Amino acid sequence: MKIAITVDPDIPVPPPFYGGIERIVSMLIDEYIDLGHEITLFAHRDSVTKAKLIPYKRKSSSPKFDTLMNMVLISKEIYSGKFDIIHSFSRLAYLTLLLPLSIPKIMSYQRQPTISQIIKALKISYKRSLSFTGCSNYISYQIKPYAATSTVYNGFPEDTYQLSENIEEDAPLVFLGRIEPIKGTHHAIKIALGSRKNLIIAGNIPTEYQTYYQNSIAPYIDNKQIFYIGAVNDIQKARILKSAIALLMPIDWDEPFGIVMVEAMACGTPVIALARGAAPEIVKNGTTGYLCKNIDECIEKVAIVGQLNRAFIREEAVIRFGSKIIANNYLDLYEKCISQAKVKKHPNGLKL
Repeated sequence: MKIAITVDPDIPVPPPFYGGIERIVSMLIDEYIDLGHEITLFAHRDSVTKAKLIPYKRKSSSPKFDTLMNMVLISKEIYSGKFDIIHSFSRLAYLTLLLPLSIPKIMSYQRQPTISQIIKALKISYKRSLSFTGCSNYISYQIKPYAATSTVYNGFPEDTYQLSENIEEDAPLVFLGRIEPIKGTHHAIKIALGSRKNLIIAGNIPTEYQTYYQNSIAPYIDNKQIFYIGAVNDIQKARILKSAIALLMPIDWDEPFGIVMVEAMACGTPVIALARGAAPEIVKNGTTGYLCKNIDECIEKVAIVGQLNRAFIREEAVIRFGSKIIANNYLDLYEKCISQAKVKKHPNGLKL
């Protein structure tokens, strides 16, 4: 197939540090190309990819003019090329000029969908040419009442994350993600202190949450029990995750997916999470980790999490979230969408 993939222009593919969507797109491209498909990627100019890269002229989607310029760039390339399908991981607005075309288009949501935008897009789309995916049932079920929607989970490149079956007796807990209130960094500290375990915190601090970091996180960092190591790349992330007794996901919001959970599981590391958003879809309670109602229960589970079978956790991760599985799920969906978008003709030549 000849596949066009779009992401937002802000972060390169793959991302040097934070950028879950861009990391998933990079993984998919590698799998697609290995299978012989031809991929064109619309992305940040610093992207490093096996695909044909069409760099955006504008590096942001915030100003409306920049969005318009990037939208026109995508549309011109699609008009001049003969693509089988367009797969958007970018904002829905970038498809605006392409919606009336019969070429099949998939919009993948990795965040909360805006239903009003979806309804508007469907009104101007060529019949049966636009469909949607969510990165979890939690996301997909919000879209399904309005449009054709499938769930395709996020995944991990199997050669990046390896099983670590044996860990040190004093292995730490790990929190890995943006340092902000909804991610629950402060809860992770409370869990570590309550369970008397060391905690490694890794992740970037968004500018708007510097005060949160200074007030709620920094006072506890002593480099004896609580450590903060900053943002990490994929190699560093894999090393941290495989050496941990558990990954903490004490989220204070409905996480659409949480890629770090499957990355941890890929190393055999169990997840202790608050049961919100997509966490109950990803973590199998009592086998690949624990789903908890509150922070006190998270503390209780730390005492027994080391009893879980790390080899089994890795096996489950590969079966459910391995890169080849996820890539094939999308490819099956592409074929379905291409088949549905074809215009059927009556024997006399009239379109049905």
